[in-house]
Amino acid sequence: MKAKHFSCSLLFVSALWLTGCEDHANSPNASFPERIDFVSQRQYPEGIAYSAQLDKFLVTSIPFGKIGTVGKDGTYADLITPPELISGIGMKMANGRIFVCNGDQGRSTKSTTATTRQTAELLVFNLNTRQLERRTDLDALIPAAEPNFANDVTLAPDGTAYVTDSFSPVIYKVNPDGTASVLARDDVKFSSATFGLNGIVYHPNNYLIVANTGQGKLYKVDLQNGNAITEITGTGALPGDGLTLLNGDLYVVTGGNRVAQVRSTDNWQTASIIKFDATGYLGATTSVAVNNQIYTLNARIGETGNAQDFSIQRFR
Repeated sequence: MKAKHFSCSLLFVSALWLTGCEDHANSPNASFPERIDFVSQRQYPEGIAYSAQLDKFLVTSIPFGKIGTVGKDGTYADLITPPELISGIGMKMANGRIFVCNGDQGRSTKSTTATTRQTAELLVFNLNTRQLERRTDLDALIPAAEPNFANDVTLAPDGTAYVTDSFSPVIYKVNPDGTASVLARDDVKFSSATFGLNGIVYHPNNYLIVANTGQGKLYKVDLQNGNAITEITGTGALPGDGLTLLNGDLYVVTGGNRVAQVRSTDNWQTASIIKFDATGYLGATTSVAVNNQIYTLNARIGETGNAQDFSIQRFR
């Protein structure tokens, strides 16, 4: 992938269309089931979002590189099946656009020797047209010898996207016009012998919170202070996957089998675990906030079989 230098954009999109506001902020005040079971052969859906326009959840697919919808009644349907998407990983839905991380662990039907562990892209799709609006190449921003895996994305109010790389110790920054750069690199705090940076969230106080799965730590990246990186202490070992902010608390999917509610009283210098929900999770990856609730995707992550039963579960 690093041999490619297609720039940032297949279609120039003005910053005016994006404010970074996720669609769940405008979601209907309807009741959602505590658990939504859905069937999709070998979906293994790593990422989840919610569209108020469709009134459905959106889920990605590791093996097939596609995006599907899940209704509150559990009905699954393919939404977008783009050839450019090798494995759909983290995803956000904002202002009629779907932001999805494109990575490759070698588990997709589209994987090749050239793309496996060498893919980090941010793709942006228009929800109405189902068309690819922008494709930003991130792996070309670091040395070709280093592996890549775009994992998760978060959005700031001005439309800037921040993307984690699990195989290299960097966070990428993608401006609203698609131009990209390395926001921060730390070969100690962001590295791991196994799986490094994973979930990421933007905090309204203008900093990022990011999980290093292999280290079992959370880090704060202060966007107002030269992108200074500090460890958030107080939680003990917490190998986080997806991160979601709701009402000031951070919900951390951890170990694939539980979700931790984490709270800070000092602007995320330190934090403590308030509660664990550890019932009914199976290979859980990440969550989305809808109607003031946390919904977590049971993706059966790590499996390589032919599973067809997946679910979305509310934090209890």
